[in-house]
Amino acid sequence: MRLLGRRGTISERSGPQSPPVTMEARVLWLLVVVLVLGSSSLAVAYQGLATNLCEVPPKDRVDCGYPEITSEQCVNRGCCFDSSIHGVPWCFKPLQDTECRF
Repeated sequence: MRLLGRRGTISERSGPQSPPVTMEARVLWLLVVVLVLGSSSLAVAYQGLATNLCEVPPKDRVDCGYPEITSEQCVNRGCCFDSSIHGVPWCFKPLQDTECRF
């Protein structure tokens, strides 16, 4: 395609040109990628509660789940899972953590 330029000269264009990518756009895309990767790694990083918080005597367990809950579903709710004792909740609330963390 031939176009007449500002000074009366003929210039060639091979097709539509995209606008230049600005530094702000690159930074924005980088931020989006970092946030997506960071959030997915946080989901994987959560492995459950400390073992000592799940040492609740069977008679003191408070149900935290529902029938047929899996250990993964239970832990994702922030609860403890122990299916070794029948007749008591397998998914139950942990002991209260009284340690302060800063």
